[in-house]
Amino acid sequence: MKIARVATAGGPCAGVVDGDLVRPPRADEALPALPGLEAVLTAPVALADTRLLAPVVPRKVCCIGRNYAAHAAELGNTVPSRPLLFHKPATSVIGPGDPILLPPDSVRVEHEAELALVIGRRSRHVQPDHWRTAVAGFTVLNDVSARDLQRGDKQFARGKGFDTFCPVGPWIETDLDPSRLEVTCRVDGELRQQGWTSDMIFDLPTVVAVVSRIMTLEPGDLIATGTPHGVGPLTPGDIVTVSVEGIGTLTNPVRADEDVPPAAPVG
Repeated sequence: MKIARVATAGGPCAGVVDGDLVRPPRADEALPALPGLEAVLTAPVALADTRLLAPVVPRKVCCIGRNYAAHAAELGNTVPSRPLLFHKPATSVIGPGDPILLPPDSVRVEHEAELALVIGRRSRHVQPDHWRTAVAGFTVLNDVSARDLQRGDKQFARGKGFDTFCPVGPWIETDLDPSRLEVTCRVDGELRQQGWTSDMIFDLPTVVAVVSRIMTLEPGDLIATGTPHGVGPLTPGDIVTVSVEGIGTLTNPVRADEDVPPAAPVG
């Protein structure tokens, strides 16, 4: 089942993607209890005529870094011996079609195509064999990164945390075998990234177990599972498209953020 959030005159509403429509769920299609899915459509809407929103409203976005060996190598990094964990703020989340805004603070902003897990229930100390009980579904995520700032800092909060640096969508897929899915990114139609989830260094059971051992996962939280090799720069005017097999395609335009005031002196 594909679950989408759409903009309506009465506010965001959730529904089930069914061909060219987003429709109310049937009696046998209970939507998971996730933030942002509380209001439900009362009538079908045409998918082509509606604005899709980020399919969930997370409290936190947990990310796994360097989870593909080829990506670690292209950045000149070693492969980690345990999952490398960082966060993106919830304020960085945007939906399909929303613009990625390039801040003047960075001269090198890059795309990172990823499969993301959507947490379905409050979970702590999840055992690897039970990882799926914590997950409501899967979505597509673009871990936009200011690479120059990331390289200059010991922590990733600045390079990963700008507003609009976490496009998510187009919807949540609840029924999926994630063991070998193709993950791609195209910029203006040019293929930049292509990889498979089977190439992950740390598989999904390990990722969920490690993250939930550190922090309590809440419904709606996202876990971004890492990106394949091929990351590259984004420039104003680009159209960046991230796809995960079995889920769908997330498309966002890229613009310069022209509303940023001059930086205040530091120190």
